[in-house]
Amino acid sequence: MTSITVEYTGDFHCRAVHGPSRSELLTDLPVDNGGQGDYFSPTDLIPTALATCILTIMAKVGDRFGVPLEGARCEVKKVMVSDPERRIGTIRTVVRLPAALTDKQRTVLERAALTCPVHRSLSDRVELPIEFRYE
Repeated sequence: MTSITVEYTGDFHCRAVHGPSRSELLTDLPVDNGGQGDYFSPTDLIPTALATCILTIMAKVGDRFGVPLEGARCEVKKVMVSDPERRIGTIRTVVRLPAALTDKQRTVLERAALTCPVHRSLSDRVELPIEFRYE
């Protein structure tokens, strides 16, 4: 179990400290909800977690099969909805991978992406389209 401590520091800012590493992350409300937009918003962390989880799981599987993924990228776009309540409605994900991957490698990596724990943890109320591009 990982421990994370979060402190409200004022001006709609929070400071989160990861227990094991002591690394810090700052958050702010988004501008469209009254914040300054100085840092990631709490709802920005969800698509960030999804993107980093997808790439990490793909890299772990790629490592098992000798497929290096350095330079692979994941772009996420968060779409908020407000009816009936403000929440994340859609997270659009584009995963950019090397064009030289074989069909078999592509299939294995795409399946791995869909098994990431963050993807599996999100509610079915959030649309999660994922596009894979080979460049």
